[in-house]
Amino acid sequence: MPEQQTQEQLSPEQVKALQEKLKNMSPEELKEFQKKQCIFCQIIAGKVQSRKVYEDDSVIAILDVNPANPGHMLIMPKEHYSIMPQMPDEETGHIFAVAKALSNAALRSLEVQGSNIIVANGVAAGQRAQHFMIHLIPRKENDNLNFQVPQKTMEDSELKKIRKVLADSMGTKAEEPQVVPLPTISKEKRFIDAQFREKKQLKKPKQLKKSNDKWTGEKTKVKAEDDGDDINLDDIAKALGAK
Repeated sequence: MPEQQTQEQLSPEQVKALQEKLKNMSPEELKEFQKKQCIFCQIIAGKVQSRKVYEDDSVIAILDVNPANPGHMLIMPKEHYSIMPQMPDEETGHIFAVAKALSNAALRSLEVQGSNIIVANGVAAGQRAQHFMIHLIPRKENDNLNFQVPQKTMEDSELKKIRKVLADSMGTKAEEPQVVPLPTISKEKRFIDAQFREKKQLKKPKQLKKSNDKWTGEKTKVKAEDDGDDINLDDIAKALGAK
């Protein structure tokens, strides 16, 4: 991935002088200085050649010259932002909408089965460019790329602590979910249920005769379809609680 900008080696004296200069800069001056040093700002300005696949008023997307897979794209804001928290919410929403559209375009035109949309936000997260960007990498099955995230175990108390810190930071009330205990089942209930399951299930009886839209009152009998035993419908009604 071509994110590492080539820089000349500076002497210790030059490094010290540069650090002092940066320290005394205002935020606006620092941003302008970073912009002048950023190779991707040069690409956006058209001073460095690139393979552009999309552009609008605030976003540009180019092909990575050292792609992880064919169609690997770099989607960047035209304004210089080093990390995502510096971007206004409107621009953040727009650049991810562009990423979604380009992902759909790759699925349609490159005959791929999926895509990875990756953001390295900060040096600790692997960011090497001075310019915030989104990597969109088209994927096919068995393409030998591995982006699996390791799964670690963590104590529930630690999870609760992290959850509270994040929720407080977002102004969200971090209420603990109420745990409802499962009802206990007595041995007698288990025995009755087991006996009930073992009983033969009766099939629906055939149509019964009616007289003037009322049951005749006689003990009507039908044949069970499976074994031919007589079944008293009045007894069934009593068993079901009918009066």
